[in-house]
Amino acid sequence: MITLYGIKNCGSVKKAMQFFTDHALEYTFVDFKTSPVDTPKITQWVKTVGIPLLLNTKGTTYRTLDLKSLTLSDNEKIVWMTKENRLIKRPVIEYNDQLIVGFNLSTYEGAFLL
Repeated sequence: MITLYGIKNCGSVKKAMQFFTDHALEYTFVDFKTSPVDTPKITQWVKTVGIPLLLNTKGTTYRTLDLKSLTLSDNEKIVWMTKENRLIKRPVIEYNDQLIVGFNLSTYEGAFLL
């Protein structure tokens, strides 16, 4: 089962959805806006891929909140990602025992088409 987390109007999320549609792969979409991800889920993701991969430091939300000027601990970063799911890089995909963050065509082909 493929679970795709993100925001519908995000370009990378749209690419992931299109990839799944083009290859007739069924998936469940979880919209951060209508079904925010909680601290235990984010903590689990951080343990799997790490904060540098999960925290979107290049996005508008990160800049708007001026989080760069704060010296945040890893726990504080998780708290911020919980409060503002838009701080999480998108899409996040759970598939079997894998966690894939972002959209990369070759990664997707290797994970879902083999």
